[in-house]
Amino acid sequence: MSLAVLRSRALNGIDAPPVSVEIHLANGLPAFNIVGLADTEVRESRERVRAALLNSDFEFPNRRITVNLAPADLPKESGRFDLAIALGILAAGGQLPVDGLDAFEFAGELSLAGDLRPVRGALAMAMGLARDNRARLAAGQPARAFIVALENGPEAALVEDLAVHAGATLREVCHHVGLLPEQALRRARPPQRVADAGDAPDMRDVRGQLQARRAMEVAAAGQHSVLLVGPPGTGKSMLAQRFPGLLPPMTEAEALDAAAVLSLTPGGFQPSQWGRRPFRSPHHTASGPAMVGGGGNPRPGEISLAHHGVLFLDELPEFERRVLEVLREPLETGHITISRAAAQIDFPARFQFIAAMNPCPCGYLGHPTRMCRCTPDQVQRYQSRISGPLLDRVDLQIEVPAQGQREILDGPPGEPSEAVRARAVAARDRQLARQGTPNCELSGRAIDTHCPLDHPAQALLRGAMDKLGWSARAYFRVLKVARTIADLEGTEVLNATHVAEAIQYRRVLRTG
Repeated sequence: MSLAVLRSRALNGIDAPPVSVEIHLANGLPAFNIVGLADTEVRESRERVRAALLNSDFEFPNRRITVNLAPADLPKESGRFDLAIALGILAAGGQLPVDGLDAFEFAGELSLAGDLRPVRGALAMAMGLARDNRARLAAGQPARAFIVALENGPEAALVEDLAVHAGATLREVCHHVGLLPEQALRRARPPQRVADAGDAPDMRDVRGQLQARRAMEVAAAGQHSVLLVGPPGTGKSMLAQRFPGLLPPMTEAEALDAAAVLSLTPGGFQPSQWGRRPFRSPHHTASGPAMVGGGGNPRPGEISLAHHGVLFLDELPEFERRVLEVLREPLETGHITISRAAAQIDFPARFQFIAAMNPCPCGYLGHPTRMCRCTPDQVQRYQSRISGPLLDRVDLQIEVPAQGQREILDGPPGEPSEAVRARAVAARDRQLARQGTPNCELSGRAIDTHCPLDHPAQALLRGAMDKLGWSARAYFRVLKVARTIADLEGTEVLNATHVAEAIQYRRVLRTG
């Protein structure tokens, strides 16, 4: 047999399209060619595979070897195809039985000694294989198992209804696919789920700031975005860091989606973080590609790594204007599209946006005891670094004022995160039971259906829109915040109290 076909997968954003690894051995001058739009990392597998086979006590065929990675128009990168190429050479040369190879998909990089090394994106590939397996089963075809390196085993095993086998060396995999039961690979097991709140700091540490703490509870209940504005040292960062402890536990689907995005990064997904909401806090020097993702082979940026978690931007006006503007689309749509000449790649980006900023360059505008040294023009320029369209997309814009010595030193501790979280979870459950989504995702006719206003509330909201000059987007965002406040109280119809509280959270940055 001089031809063997094995199965693997490429990465295209978070998708993992299937790849057929075709190996043909022919007579002629010895050569080793890889075709099929392979980049440098894939072409370098020729030397890795050659050394791995020889050091694993296999014979490397002294023939003309052609490896085709199909489809030819799909870019291939990284060393994930090493294992499939090595097995294909052995099968095409008669050193490994071809029968049974179609029952597996392979992903793993080989060392020169024949050891299997982990690759990024193992979870995304496992999810793609599981989807294809469902289609194969529906068509009456058998499902395929997934063979990966030991380090990738727990990650890939997170996907239910998928047989994942992990091996340490090329010889182990050869024994397994050669149908030698006594040498079979171990079945990979998923990691244990951690408590979603984990070791997040407790809201009990925040003294005072009743309005800000209440706003964070509303944000957690309805998945709303928040802007915290106040002088230095008033607790803005403390509130943001404790916010993940208020969020409901991740569902299995959310945990899998978030883990799949993290698996695409060079550091990969750490199984110890399974079930914990991401909390990303990039420095204000972060570039646009670092925020949205990119590169020759596009990888996710901070907004995608915060998928189903929290993206916290401290010192918001210090970020470059063009960096902040890239947040506008994902805040509305929940995904980001990266366009390249060859293809468009979508990454999920359904995150909860929390931002903090000072009211002016010196930070003390409105401080009760410290004088602000900024001119009105300086304040205006500082605040205008945040564009109106971006500010319009932030649901809650609240002030975190400076507190007196008595509140800071002698005030009672704040309410524990556990108690606040229980109320937020109850409110979120009401939303999911009523409309199937958090309130922040309501749109169009669903807003009219699920946000009924009594007459006083309707008059109050319309009057506020006229007086404050809100856009239609701002109007509906305030309405959705009021819906969340009503859910926290267990009320179905929105009244004037709910609307008035929501209006207070729509704080406009002031210039004096």
